[in-house]
Amino acid sequence: MTAASIGLNSQDCDSRNPGCYCRIPATAYRWDAAAIARAQLLSPGDRHDVILRQADIISTVEFNHTGELLATGDKGGRVVIFQREPECKNEPCRQGEYNVYSTFQSHEPEFDYLKSLEIEEKINKIKWLPQQNAAHALLSTNDKTIKLWKISERDKRPEGYNLKDEEGKLKDLSTVTSLQVPVLKPMDLMVEVSPRRIFSNGHTYHVNSISVNSDCETYMSADDLRINLWHLAITDRSFNIVDIKPANMEDLTEVITAAEFHPYHCNLFVYSSSKGSLRLCDMRASALCDKHCKLYEEPEDPSNRSFFSEIISSVSDVKFSHSGRYMLTRDYLTVKVWDLNMETKPIETYQVHDYLRSKLCSLYENDCIFDKFECAWNGSDSVIMTGAYNNFFRMFDRNTKRDVTLEASRESSKPRAVLKPRRVCVGGKRRKDDISVDSLDFTKKILHTAWHPTENIIAIAATNNLYIFQDKVNSDMH
Repeated sequence: MTAASIGLNSQDCDSRNPGCYCRIPATAYRWDAAAIARAQLLSPGDRHDVILRQADIISTVEFNHTGELLATGDKGGRVVIFQREPECKNEPCRQGEYNVYSTFQSHEPEFDYLKSLEIEEKINKIKWLPQQNAAHALLSTNDKTIKLWKISERDKRPEGYNLKDEEGKLKDLSTVTSLQVPVLKPMDLMVEVSPRRIFSNGHTYHVNSISVNSDCETYMSADDLRINLWHLAITDRSFNIVDIKPANMEDLTEVITAAEFHPYHCNLFVYSSSKGSLRLCDMRASALCDKHCKLYEEPEDPSNRSFFSEIISSVSDVKFSHSGRYMLTRDYLTVKVWDLNMETKPIETYQVHDYLRSKLCSLYENDCIFDKFECAWNGSDSVIMTGAYNNFFRMFDRNTKRDVTLEASRESSKPRAVLKPRRVCVGGKRRKDDISVDSLDFTKKILHTAWHPTENIIAIAATNNLYIFQDKVNSDMH
């Protein structure tokens, strides 16, 4: 969001109550909100229903390059694609709404008999390919197998075959006495999804990232210890470009957590590690990029050193800015902006939920400290967004240094509802709508978010619900 759309005013910060976090009223937002329920919660005692609910949890969200399509993947291996409604003069309020375009089963559960290992169907990542023709294409991956899907429309069907009847059955050749030219006739619009390539057997460990190269011919996939480079037309081999596996696994000190190609330079890519470092690699320098060309790492503050320091410093997501000049990273407590030209420290650091620092012990015990939050840039790289607990998500304006906390809930998802800011209070005076840090629900978490590439439209995945919010103030001005 631009600074004007967020409406960040100095009066919005409560300097009298330093125990409260997240201050800015989003009065300038005019969100057109929609919530898509992915599962109905039934009786908790039914084991089959528990499995069903787990399958409906959204595991990834991704806009295509134009923002007209939005894809989600879930733990059940399904991909649901939403299409934006075209602008209608008679119903201007419907502009920006996304409706279901297509649904298909991308992955099925498998079993590796050699390793006695069950392979989940959960969709880890979805990446759209730049559109080359009338059809769309996307990559989806689970822990082991990457698939290339083609999504196309068909609104005509051929009729008048010489050797087939209307039901598609072959005719008796003795009854064919003349030849005719088949014709195309209109039919109801049908969206066809077909697998074009299956890239398997490329990873020993779980795939955590895929990224399409700017050359539109190659992509890379990363697991805990290796990164492979694939050609989109070749499925039976890939090239290993990063391998950090030590000769002795007891010497292992870090793993790869995320990887992404530069948006413009096809030779550059970055990968993050569980130690909080970023490595920029240049494929022109060497075929095997074990030796990075730049290392981005922030020295640890000795005063903040604790048992949990290494865990919370692990980078869960890294994203290049649209301009290609900056990188955005998310660790457990902060989001950071790095300049590609400065390796020593980030140029900006934003606290996401610093009020949890005193609760790291309990978060470690319930495994929440290992949650992997994603982050996103807006179209102009001026605002960044990331998720938090209690179905909260955070936005930070880089120009004004102001921030806002909003909530994705059914109450806020009514059409044309304006999202109200939320505040988390750790002490001192509490306002009417403040929520105590002790009241946060850690089972409700926003791990996956996406921002429209050019407009102020955001998609928020909250467990098995998808929320789409639009900044109506600025969209109505254009």
